[in-house]
Amino acid sequence: MKLSELKSPESSKRRKRVGRGDGSGHGTTSGRGTKGQLSRSGGKTRIGFEGGQMPLQRRLPHLRGFKNNRKIVFNVVNTGTLEDFKDGSTIDYKALMEKGMIMKKDRPIKILGKGDLTKKLTIKANGFSGSAVKKIEKAGGKAEVI
Repeated sequence: MKLSELKSPESSKRRKRVGRGDGSGHGTTSGRGTKGQLSRSGGKTRIGFEGGQMPLQRRLPHLRGFKNNRKIVFNVVNTGTLEDFKDGSTIDYKALMEKGMIMKKDRPIKILGKGDLTKKLTIKANGFSGSAVKKIEKAGGKAEVI
């Protein structure tokens, strides 16, 4: 005998023959119970059908668009607010936190160019706008990207 000559044994379980009289145990209603949509012929329902009630997927509002999970949200500081620091000082994350100019600890800092800057400052941040860099350098300061 070879492995390729093996055959699976025939099933010993008999097929349920419904609708063949009451003596069979599966007569009259043929195992479907009494009344209702599922007892009728063609009484199948599609996925998500709720018996005529407004389906869940139609009850919920449409959510349009998408949310970008990779978007970087910055702590924004304008150049006009940097006037509070002393002339010639170095501004970093710690200095901005102490002054209360940034609130969220886990976000990077970006300096934007709104407002005027007259003091010579060295600013260390994660990002700068083009106008902010121009204003910082015009005042004699340095913009360093961390």
